[in-house]
Amino acid sequence: MLSKKASCDSHGQDSSYFLGWQEYEKNPYDPVQNPNGIIQMGLAENQLSFDLVESWLASNPDALELKRNGGSVFRELALFQDYHGFPAFKNELVEFMAEMRGNRVKFNPNKLVLTAGSTSANETLMFCLAEPGEAFLLPTPYYPGFDRDLKWRTGVEIVPIQCTSENGFKITAPALEEAYQRAQEFNLKVKGVLVTNPSNPLGTTMTTLELNHLIDFALAKEIHIISDEIYSGTVFNSPSFVSIVEAVTERNLEDTELWNRVHIVYSLSKDLGLPGFRENQKRLRKRRHMFVCGLKGAGIRCLKSNAGLFCWVDMRHLLKSNTFKAEKELWMKVVCEFGLNISPGSSCHCSEPGWFRMCFANMSEDTLEVAMQRVKALVEPTMVHESVVSKSTWLQTKWVFQLASYDREPDR
Repeated sequence: MLSKKASCDSHGQDSSYFLGWQEYEKNPYDPVQNPNGIIQMGLAENQLSFDLVESWLASNPDALELKRNGGSVFRELALFQDYHGFPAFKNELVEFMAEMRGNRVKFNPNKLVLTAGSTSANETLMFCLAEPGEAFLLPTPYYPGFDRDLKWRTGVEIVPIQCTSENGFKITAPALEEAYQRAQEFNLKVKGVLVTNPSNPLGTTMTTLELNHLIDFALAKEIHIISDEIYSGTVFNSPSFVSIVEAVTERNLEDTELWNRVHIVYSLSKDLGLPGFRENQKRLRKRRHMFVCGLKGAGIRCLKSNAGLFCWVDMRHLLKSNTFKAEKELWMKVVCEFGLNISPGSSCHCSEPGWFRMCFANMSEDTLEVAMQRVKALVEPTMVHESVVSKSTWLQTKWVFQLASYDREPDR
């Protein structure tokens, strides 16, 4: 008795990205209660600086008690507010966003719209900028949730901009034009380009050259640019982050039509909106180093990155063949036999099999060490009985997967 929209499968929930989550939720790892469970490495969540937030809250008890200078602000917050967002909060937020960009750019609070998370912000932008059946171009690999967030209810189509490992998955002018022409072949009107900067899942910031390719392309085609910058506060190494607004400003395009076609999405969820976010970045750098060293010890490398809560891990040498079928088999083995929920590149629409997104900031150091032991066991099976598992461990445990969707996915 559901509507066609509610019952259709365009929500993307049958992606391996979400199937891995389902398996984790059935059997979550806990060092004491369930040491043989699945470790969640598919969740881009920042748990490294909770103590900073807790310390700030302890020093500012009025915040939890809904007080300002000792007086209650409950009635202010409980009554109807402007649906664009609480003005005082918007004023604070634009200053924070400018600070995170080195105060090289400024934001107008009157141009800021608050939503319940970046997911609804991106979906709202689709509703506002495109009609059902029109298209946005997205560089691959991209966040698997976009298939749900951007397409499901809006009816907007996604056309991939094919990026490859040959140049570190960077956006090029020919790749943009090729995607545009492919959309034309399918009679899709292109309304814009959406990028994540820093990239999810690559963990890299866009170069000035890439940003200028994007600007030139948007100018030539008279289309929109959406820059999802929710990971801008997680940049922990050089090169520094450059916002699309900064790139447009550098070219003195503020008084052009393009200025009104540039849209930024930001969220407090990834960097926690920390007053001490530089300390947060130091912790991310340290954790990533620990993670990369653990992978290197197992003979696995990853794309050089400088941001994000994850790494783009190269496991091509572990595939039985250079196919997405072999990637699925390896992914199932990692989750089912070795208890690690990671995201295969195919779920991110990567054009090359064998890449995986692995998150490192959503767990303790001890849990990460267990995860690295399991990775080593995957690569070196002879180590399993010596140092990782016993007869009753997670290695011998199997989980049943909902694999119906994979039967429909062709090898590429």
